[in-house]
Amino acid sequence: MTLGRLYGELKGAVRVALITGFALLGGCTTYVQTQVAAFSDWSGTDATRTYAFERSAQQQNSIEQKTYEALAANELATHSFKQVPDASANYRVELSYSIRGDMVTVRQPVYYDPWPMYGGWYGRPYGWGGYGGWGPWGGWDMGPTGYVDQSYPIFVHSLQIRMTERESGREVYKVTASNSGGESSLVRAMPYLIRSALADFPLGNGTVRTVKIPLDKTGGVGNEAPVAVGANEKAAAPAPGPAPVPVQ
Repeated sequence: MTLGRLYGELKGAVRVALITGFALLGGCTTYVQTQVAAFSDWSGTDATRTYAFERSAQQQNSIEQKTYEALAANELATHSFKQVPDASANYRVELSYSIRGDMVTVRQPVYYDPWPMYGGWYGRPYGWGGYGGWGPWGGWDMGPTGYVDQSYPIFVHSLQIRMTERESGREVYKVTASNSGGESSLVRAMPYLIRSALADFPLGNGTVRTVKIPLDKTGGVGNEAPVAVGANEKAAAPAPGPAPVPVQ
């Protein structure tokens, strides 16, 4: 699955997320939801999990690249990977990433306002709609009087981690992670992307799933383990690693 195709799928999902009030790092959101797709030909053991980062020409002297590599190294260490000089590494790890801005338009219903002096209002606050026609007051139709289009900025953050055998150049693992929301900073989204991409490493070939990572009280990355949403789990082959835990 290419980043472009995944972006297209995510754009549709973003509409639902906006309607339900989801934002990547804001407000009362309690978790960040990331879409993950993995391709695997992994056969390595813990004893051979030595690696070095490989950089493109543009990444060679990049402080941003070093920052993301440090985050990835910390997460790889939880899966028994050890960073070593390139000459003695069994694997090379490449990071590629991007952020894309877009606008999403959502059509919102407009309801009749019985007290115009207080300004218009949208939706049905505090569950009043359950009474129907203003409940005990009755007599007014509570259906929408019209609709208005509201546009929101949205940012799609993407990360790809690619692992190859150093000696043969054979690709053994490639995983893509993408999430979206109102956060315009890639550096703030990166910890979620990396943890989601490497959760339950190695995933089976062709695995597509959604990973949820809790936020801590300060809005940072929570200490709880990432959780895979079982309803979105689709694997072309059985995963050799631990099975994801479905959300109840």
